[in-house]
Amino acid sequence: MGRLFGTDGVRGVAGRDLTARLAMGLAVAGAGVLSGTGPSATGAVAAGRPPGRRPAAVVGRDPRTSGEFLEAAVVAGLASSGVDVLRLGVIPTPAVAYLTYALDVDFGVMLSASHNPAPDNGIKFFARGGQKLPDEAEDEIERKLADPPSAGGVPELGFGRVTDASGERERYLDHLLSTLPGTGGSAPLAGMRVVVDCAHGAAYEIAPRMLRRAGAEVICIGTEPNGDNINSGCGSTHLDTLKAAVVAHGADAGIAHDGDADRCLAVDADGKVVDGDQILAVLAFALKDARRLADDTVVVTVMSNLGLRLTLQDAGITVVETPVGDRYVLAAMREGNFALGGEQSGHIILLDHATTGDGLLTSLHLLATAAERGQPLGELAKVMTRYPQVLISVPGVDKSLVASSPEIADAVGAAATELGDSGRVLVRPSGTEQLVRVMVEAVDSGQAQRLAGTLADVVRGLA
Repeated sequence: MGRLFGTDGVRGVAGRDLTARLAMGLAVAGAGVLSGTGPSATGAVAAGRPPGRRPAAVVGRDPRTSGEFLEAAVVAGLASSGVDVLRLGVIPTPAVAYLTYALDVDFGVMLSASHNPAPDNGIKFFARGGQKLPDEAEDEIERKLADPPSAGGVPELGFGRVTDASGERERYLDHLLSTLPGTGGSAPLAGMRVVVDCAHGAAYEIAPRMLRRAGAEVICIGTEPNGDNINSGCGSTHLDTLKAAVVAHGADAGIAHDGDADRCLAVDADGKVVDGDQILAVLAFALKDARRLADDTVVVTVMSNLGLRLTLQDAGITVVETPVGDRYVLAAMREGNFALGGEQSGHIILLDHATTGDGLLTSLHLLATAAERGQPLGELAKVMTRYPQVLISVPGVDKSLVASSPEIADAVGAAATELGDSGRVLVRPSGTEQLVRVMVEAVDSGQAQRLAGTLADVVRGLA
């Protein structure tokens, strides 16, 4: 059996891969590792908790139907392990991370499969302070899951209590607005018309409120979750609806989130996409001008466009590259004490204000930058020239064979030789889906299409 935790928690089809039994087991194992009550606790997780007080955790979820029974299983597992549970209800993933820190609880749990379709779900843990778990902690949770304690018995400090803490989303909203200078009594987005697409997901209520409190006129789409329509034809993975709405309403900009709102992509007034790389470029220049870009460095992944690298380097900004996954971006940021990093997909981390990628925070700072500079979003985005990039997702193949296949290695080598210094090739297994991703970047879009198609055919041959 392979590792249970992927690049972003434990994910799978709800009821098949991710069952109520597994959710409860993960909760019990996670409580043992993260609550500081046992020998396998990670570090000083109990720091600051008075002797004799039960450990506590926050639990949030996105609106998908399966979240209801999975939440019940997780809450039961935690409470039965002696952990007090603060139920946050439907709330973005970054809010769970923030409230884990702000409420000074031992850990947080989020139930979401992010941008994945409604049948999927996932479980993600945050350690004390709202930090993502290191691999060692996830491995320890897996070990405890495989060897659970004997059933029965009352925890030393008694069973945990379960409290409705849905009102704490106001604390998160206040935090977001406080990150902009002077927002206490001002409206930094005044006069701006914004369309926001919440993907029928976790931000359906809080994202429009945030933008309105910042002064924007807000038009909402993707804000009617029914449990089954999350990410369906909307949100950051389906931008056509947003593009059409921005043009139809004559809006200044559009913002798209995914199901758990840890991502943000944007659309300018002409309906053109502003992707995560362009957002990083805009924010990097703004932070550098404000002398708040630590060490004049930005952390990106191997998937980031070559145009972003060249733009940043030409501006005297150092680029640090990591594997795909915001956890790797975050690790590099923490190691170097850098302020800004992110992914082309819209996971942007502003480490001065958040411990993880936060789509709402990103959208607020992106729009505020446009407003402060008096420039349309489309003009701001022109700071970076995107190289043609072709991405093909190949399903139905054994992801584990990618690294060892000589056919793939030969094909990648041939493509890289043809491109030379004018492009890049990347073939990698997805960390969150049963796919292999092929990416080719080149000055000429036709060449990129041809090489990507050839590589995708080679990957399909592994099936």
